[in-house]
Amino acid sequence: MTMEALAALAAFALVTSITPGPNNLMLMASGANFGLRRTLPHMLGVALGFMLMLLLVGSGLAGLFQRVPLARAAMLALSVTFLLYLAWKVATAAPPEPGAPRGRPITFLQAAAFQWVNPKAWAMALTALTVHAPGNGPLGAALVAVVFGAVNLPAVGSWTLLGTRMQRFLATPARLRVFNRTMAVLLLTTLYPLLAPL
Repeated sequence: MTMEALAALAAFALVTSITPGPNNLMLMASGANFGLRRTLPHMLGVALGFMLMLLLVGSGLAGLFQRVPLARAAMLALSVTFLLYLAWKVATAAPPEPGAPRGRPITFLQAAAFQWVNPKAWAMALTALTVHAPGNGPLGAALVAVVFGAVNLPAVGSWTLLGTRMQRFLATPARLRVFNRTMAVLLLTTLYPLLAPL
């Protein structure tokens, strides 16, 4: 891959990784509710889970969804169900009463698994592999995954930091409740690209 092609891939990775989507909205909400340290596993799950997804999709898994329409329908149903669950979890993440145990942020494995039902992640993966590694198979997918890995973690980290910066403003239960419900509604709007063609 030439330097120009590598720069184009890095720019694509940055733009798609830093723009709003389910991962970034959930990370901002987690940063606001749990802080940076407790959100680190979630951040790593997003970055490493997406890299693994790129490798597997680039190695031929995407063809399965083209050959087996039922697999695509099942993935769509799973995506919608999981996003609804996550929106509910964010919306109900109200601050605990004094002395009550705090909630738990999304884990590394949950965040990594979420990439498989995240519509934005699928769009990013398929576009990156089609445009930036056409016909290169697993080797091309590995290069795309490495570039995304280098760019994705700082990009999603910026959303977590934004959430942590909002903690002081969200210190009152009423403000945090409004913030969490707003994040849940925004998360639900990410379903539109999935459901619009139906």
